[in-house]
Amino acid sequence: MIDLKILRENPDLVRKSQKVRGEDTAVVDQLLEADAKARTAITDFETLRAEQNLLSKSVGAAKGDEKAAILEKAKDLAGRVKAADAKRAQAEEIANQLLLKIANLIDPKAPIGGEADFVVIEEVGSPRDFSKEGFEPKDHVEIGKIIKAIDTERGAKVAGSRSYYLTGPGALLEFALVNYAISSATKAGFIPVIPPVLVKPPAMEGTGFLGQAAENVYHLEEDDVYLVGTSEVPLAAYHMDEIIDNLPIRYAGYSSCFRREAGTYGKDTRGIIRVHQFDKVEMFTFIKPEDAAAEHLRLLEWEKDFLKAMEIPFRVIDVASGDLGASAIRKFDCEAWIPTQGTYREVTSTSNCTEFQARRLNIRYRDENGTKPVATLNGTLVAIPRMIVAILENHQNEDGSVNVPQALRPFLGVDKLVSA
Repeated sequence: MIDLKILRENPDLVRKSQKVRGEDTAVVDQLLEADAKARTAITDFETLRAEQNLLSKSVGAAKGDEKAAILEKAKDLAGRVKAADAKRAQAEEIANQLLLKIANLIDPKAPIGGEADFVVIEEVGSPRDFSKEGFEPKDHVEIGKIIKAIDTERGAKVAGSRSYYLTGPGALLEFALVNYAISSATKAGFIPVIPPVLVKPPAMEGTGFLGQAAENVYHLEEDDVYLVGTSEVPLAAYHMDEIIDNLPIRYAGYSSCFRREAGTYGKDTRGIIRVHQFDKVEMFTFIKPEDAAAEHLRLLEWEKDFLKAMEIPFRVIDVASGDLGASAIRKFDCEAWIPTQGTYREVTSTSNCTEFQARRLNIRYRDENGTKPVATLNGTLVAIPRMIVAILENHQNEDGSVNVPQALRPFLGVDKLVSA
């Protein structure tokens, strides 16, 4: 959540941020009104409680009728204090629920607009010209069948649409990608973590995934737990309600991820680009707020290094305001070139969430002035299905075999994936 002090002192800044995100601006005034009522209710409660404390101290010295009168007044005052406390709690809850509806304050450097209004920061590598090699590239589904790496038909039969099996070289390719990612992250100082993928509501809400993103979340109602769409959620909540020291702390979480993909029917239905379940290695950092912007660029560099090691052409984009999640003030995506689509597709992203998630999750650090919320950042090191798509399509040969990137060969033990 945002800092209420900023809202009180500069509500126009919050309104502007909501507007460029395409979010509700009316909630700003609603929150200002609710916040004023909550503060009044707190003052009224504290005034009555102070009066009650003074009255309690006078009981011991009183005698006779005076004591009886004081006790009667104390009884009446206790009822008023209880009512004032209930009013305070209700007012604070209303204000807090409105506060949860306000997204993080956008970075002024982020491009303004919708999904198509991103800014290309750089392009790395050149797309391969298959026409010069004398053949038309096959898409990842066809290659997956040739080398027996991907089975979407049986995936759909067993689990429904947008489901798949990785078999043989496909499964081995996933293990190689994960091992390379974790090895690289560990060398960079990240602590490897295998987190839970079922989380309680406070973890999901605290990371900002029960607002605009709620439609894509799987909820197990009987147990009131959620399947995570990214290990960002359990990694962020790992230090919930804690004061942490020795910043920065960096984690690399490997987990399965689950997304309903609501509202995307008809988009990317072929193959494994947009699926309901996939595995991912996610970087997550807890850091002092003043160091967050620099850390954001470091996470981006680690993502770029991974894609360079996969020998895949890609570009980096600065995501526009209307396409940001509620927690992020700025997000960079790395998009790999997909030959059969003739375009770049997102394979990794990194977001700076400043103190937004930490305030919700009550994660703080100490400095000379006391405790303060930490900043949190996340970045995908590798999302397995999309990386497999990029590798199969960019490194294919005319016969359907696939050359293995040099960085993965020690993990796979072969330099080419071929039909069994």
